[in-house]
Amino acid sequence: MHEASSMLAAHRLDEALLDRIPMQGQWDATGYLWLSDLRPRLVEYVDGFIELPPMPSERHQTILGRLLRHLDDLAAACGGKALCAAMPMYTIAERYREPDLLFLRHADDPRRGKRCWTGADFVAEIISPDDPSRDLVVKRAEYAAAGVPEYWIIDPDHETVTVLALDGEHYTERGVYRPGDAAVAATLPGFTVDVAALLAED
Repeated sequence: MHEASSMLAAHRLDEALLDRIPMQGQWDATGYLWLSDLRPRLVEYVDGFIELPPMPSERHQTILGRLLRHLDDLAAACGGKALCAAMPMYTIAERYREPDLLFLRHADDPRRGKRCWTGADFVAEIISPDDPSRDLVVKRAEYAAAGVPEYWIIDPDHETVTVLALDGEHYTERGVYRPGDAAVAATLPGFTVDVAALLAED
C-alpha cells in the first residue's frame, strides 16, 4: 500500500512539473536558471531553447582538470578566480553558455555572480566530437560578441590548442599549438601551457 501511494505521489509530481516546464522555443532566462539549479548535467540556453551538450568523456575531463590547475595557479598569483563547468555565463541576449573553463583576473569582478557569471576575461572549450562546429564556429562568434578577450579551443583529436584574442568584434588567431609547443596566452601575461603534457593520454 505504501509503495502504491508513493508511486501515485511521484506520478502527480511528474505531472505537476511537466505542467510548469515550457515547450522548446518558449523558455526564458528565469526558467533556464531554475533548471540549471536542478541539473544533473550541463545545460545551456539558446534563443528560447534548452541545449544539452554531451557528457564529457574521461579524456575531456582529464584535459579540463589539467588546464584548471594551471588557471588556479594563475588565479592564486593575481587574485583572480578560475572555474570549470558547470557555471552558467551570460553571453548575448537570450543566451547562456557553460564554458569548460572560465577565468576572471580579479575575484571581486562584478561579473562574478553566485548563480551565474555575466562575462569572463578568458574562456576555453574542449571540442566534443558530436558537433565540432559548436565550439569552432558558434561559440567563437558568441564569445566574441560577449566581449571575452581570449578564447582557447582545445582539440584532442587533432592535438591542437588554438589561441584566439579579441580584435574589435571578432577573434584573431594568435597561434595554433601542438605537442612540443608551449601554448602562450595572448592577454594573460606569463601564462603558458605545455601542449604535450596537457593532451597526454594516461
